[in-house]
Amino acid sequence: MTVIITGAGTGIGQAIALRMAADGHSLGLLGRRIEPLEATAAMARDAGAPVVHTASCDIRQQTQVDEAVDRMASTLGGLHAFVANSGIGGANEDGPTDRFDDLVQTNLMGTYYCCRAAIRHFDSGPSLRHIVAVSSILGRFGVPGYTGYCASKTGILGLIRALALEVAADGIQVNAICPGWVDTAMAREGIDGMAAGMNISHDEAHSIAMQQVPVGRMSQPADVAGVVAWLLSPDARGVVGQGIDINGGAWMG
Repeated sequence: MTVIITGAGTGIGQAIALRMAADGHSLGLLGRRIEPLEATAAMARDAGAPVVHTASCDIRQQTQVDEAVDRMASTLGGLHAFVANSGIGGANEDGPTDRFDDLVQTNLMGTYYCCRAAIRHFDSGPSLRHIVAVSSILGRFGVPGYTGYCASKTGILGLIRALALEVAADGIQVNAICPGWVDTAMAREGIDGMAAGMNISHDEAHSIAMQQVPVGRMSQPADVAGVVAWLLSPDARGVVGQGIDINGGAWMG
């Protein structure tokens, strides 16, 4: 199987790439910064990926996405799965420095551009092809000050449901995953923001955050990668248009 993963240089994207590599898939790694992608590529080759290619791409720009996916699919000799993982986090507020546009353009519009590009370049089958988009637990409920992030991640869930209906008859499964707290740099920045806002230490803020998680801990990036691997496997045949929650029990829909 050939799999393209966006945002593969760090965090969840890197973990997905390494799991795909260990499962023997050939990889295309996309992201804004080429250096982290090359580092992930080296690890993926060591983990067993037969072929790994990298390319820089800003998913906010549809032309860049189309060109990058076109080149990557051609280089890989076809495309069987696409993991739309790239995104940004953080708060936003009303005023001249409001980040709402950038959050929605990156997380929602960027995911849309990636999904459309993937569909145009999928191998003809007959095996199933897959799109997995990364939403968030904050696509399930609101958080004050996170209007842009919540809106963009909720939008991804609507996007994958509608898109799944468009392409299911063509043998393309479209799903999303909704991680909660995952032990990544983005999550640590979120904890730091909580700590600063509450004038407490990082460890104290972490403890408060974990009080809302029944298992009492963050997920690991590899946990999320395992769910993606399952969605791409024959065991998930028939899972279509779903948002799969991975949050230690913090949200039970």
